[in-house]
This record gives sequence, C-alpha cells and structure tokens, in this order.
Amino acid sequence: MAIIDVIMPQMGESIAEGTITKWYKKVGEKIGKDETLLEISTDKVDSEIPSPAAGVVAELLFPEQKTVDVHTIIARIQTDASVPVPAGERTPSPAPLIQDSVPKSVAVPLPSPQREVVHDVHPRESGRFYSPLVLNIARAEGISMSELEKISGTGANSRVSKKDILEYVQDRKSGRISAPSPATKPGAIAGQVEVIKMDTMRRAIAEHMVRSVHTSAHVGSVTEADVSKLVAFREKHKSNFEKKEGFKLTFTPFFIDVIVRTLKDFPMLNASVDGDSIILRKEINIGVAVALENGLIVPVVKHADSKNLPGIARAVNDLSNRARTKKLMPDEVQGGTFTITNPGIFGNLFGFPIINQPQVAILGVGAIKKRPVVIDDAIAIRSMVYISMSYDHRIIDGALGGMFLQRVVQYLENFDTNQAL
Repeated sequence: MAIIDVIMPQMGESIAEGTITKWYKKVGEKIGKDETLLEISTDKVDSEIPSPAAGVVAELLFPEQKTVDVHTIIARIQTDASVPVPAGERTPSPAPLIQDSVPKSVAVPLPSPQREVVHDVHPRESGRFYSPLVLNIARAEGISMSELEKISGTGANSRVSKKDILEYVQDRKSGRISAPSPATKPGAIAGQVEVIKMDTMRRAIAEHMVRSVHTSAHVGSVTEADVSKLVAFREKHKSNFEKKEGFKLTFTPFFIDVIVRTLKDFPMLNASVDGDSIILRKEINIGVAVALENGLIVPVVKHADSKNLPGIARAVNDLSNRARTKKLMPDEVQGGTFTITNPGIFGNLFGFPIINQPQVAILGVGAIKKRPVVIDDAIAIRSMVYISMSYDHRIIDGALGGMFLQRVVQYLENFDTNQAL
C-alpha cells in the first residue's frame, strides 16, 4: 500500500497560510483522484482542493476553521483501499512534505475546543497570526481573544506588534479604552443582540478595507453619462451574442473597454505608490468586483488592453462564474492595476468604493435608468448612469480625477455602434 501526503498549498506568492473551511470527506471514506477533498480560504481567494490520488481518506490532521501554514501536511490518502484505515485523526509527523510513507498506528485525540481566553488559543486558531510575545503580553494583562482581535495592527499584513499591544494596554489602564464585558459565544443571543463570528473571507475583507483607508487619502467624485447609444447597441445585439457565445452580454465589458481607453489617456491612474515613488504600470489589468454569498472577491482581467469587446466579455464571464464556484486560481485575483465595481446591480444610483490596494483608484458604476434630461433646451428621455470614483489624493488631485471621469463620459456618450460583436 502507499500513503499520499496532502499538503496545504501555497495559493499565491505572498500567501503564508490557509484556513480549512470544509472537509468534503471523512476518515474512512473513499475518494477519487481530482475529487474535491477540502475547501480552503486565504486572504486572496477561496478554493476547492482536489485529492492528489484515488483511495481512502486515512487521516484528517486538522479540524475545520483551523488556519495552517503552507506546505504543512493536512491529510493523508491511502491508495490501497483493501488495508484497514487507522481510526481517529492524528497530529502530523515530521515527514517530508510530498512522498509515500507508511502510516503510524498510534492515534492522538483531537485538539480540545477553542476557548475564549488567550492562553488557551493557538496563535493561528483565531484566523489571525499573533506572535508568542504578543500572546504572552495578552495573557499577562488578561486580554481575551475577542478583545485582541479588535486591536489594529501596524505590522506586516496588519499584524499586532509588541508596540501595538503595549499601547493598547496603556490606553486601557488609563481609561481611554474600557475593558469589554465577557464575550458572548458566536451566534449566541444576549438580550436583543445576536453575535455572529466573522468567517475567514469577511475578516480578510475587513482588514483589507481598513488598511486601504489607513494607506490612501481617499477623495471621491461623481459624474453622469448619457449611455443611450450603448443601451440601444446592447439591446440590438444581446440575443445573437448569447446564441453565439453561450452567455448573456452585460454592461460590464463595455465599461471595462472604456476604462482601458481612458487609462491609456491618463496613465497616472494606472499606478501605485511605493513610499515617495510612483510606480506607473505598463500593463492594464482590470479588477472586477464580484459579489458572493458571504462577501466579495475581485478577479482580474489580465491584459485588458489587448482584448476586444467580445474578449473582455468572455474573460469577465469566465472569472465571475469561477469566482462564484470557488474555482479561481491565486494568480487570477492578483496583479490588478485598476478596479471597477457595480453598485448599480442592486439598484443603487452610485456609491463611494474603497480603493483596492495597492491601486490608486476604483470606479463605481450606478444603475442605468431612463429619466428626462434637457438636451438643446428640449426635454428628452435618455438612459442615464451615475459614475463615481474614489482616488488616492497622494498622487491624484481633483483636476486629474475630474478629467479622467469626464473622458470616461466622453467615450461612453460617443460609443462606437459600428464595432463588431
């Protein structure tokens, strides 16, 4: 027989850990090669991980909701189903990461359930990394896990540093911060309040958004555009397009096409900031915010400037579908240079989105609605849309931001109805 080790994959160059959100198989159950074994979540993407071999699940080394370092053995697959499967789950042995090995016969009980106090919590069990030093200080000062998770970190990836926790302790002792009452268990009802624990994706979104606000000086502008030509063009071609391509033609590809052209005119918005340096990106990679059941994710249309309108539509449809089915690869949510989001899909007129770091601008598309407007002193019914943009005032002033938005309007209102689909 052979035992195949399953390791926590590295879902991107900067990813150091992943959270096991769901096991699809139990110990003793058969599994086919490439059949989904588990689902993991990182701060970049949620993914379903297939089994590397067919056989029987011999061990599951970590429980669900456990955060594990990349390259750690998390399960073992027994490829000879005729050999009995060891009972229980065991802690990983210091075996090489990828090799055939003989299973040990001694089982170790599962870790005891997570408790609220810090000294009973592993540095990664909460889903956020804490150094032993930070945990020791928290333990000594009686800081609970839930309280520790509320401390804003200034370290890498918003991690809490020694300086952060010592400042928090000092503020609490001086009365500037009051000690919280005992935490209520996730999902429990306390009076008229229900406490719901954030999942991995929601925690990652929260940390990313707070970090963005702390990083960039956000400024917002709003304009409107008459997209009657664009709406008429889509209405005319959407049936044939769906028959040809197999999916519906949405407005998103049109806006991406316009943004690409505008970024070529104003390359400063296709940039990032590194200290006191401005990095101008030569590639145009457009991130598209996709709403999921429990959050959102931003897959990236790579090299959008090299694609025509149908090519952009195919890329958007493919990325959106795989985002909703958790089939995205790590590289497909990285490398964006500009992001578009669509609050209009929910009927909102416009919104002020938060910049997707390390980019310097994000554009929001509102709902397209027919309404009366004045054209040459006459009232006409037109399809109008509000367009908002948040941009980084460190390198983009109001004049540049305003000119960019007006160029977007110009391209939308003068949409070329002769282009091919």
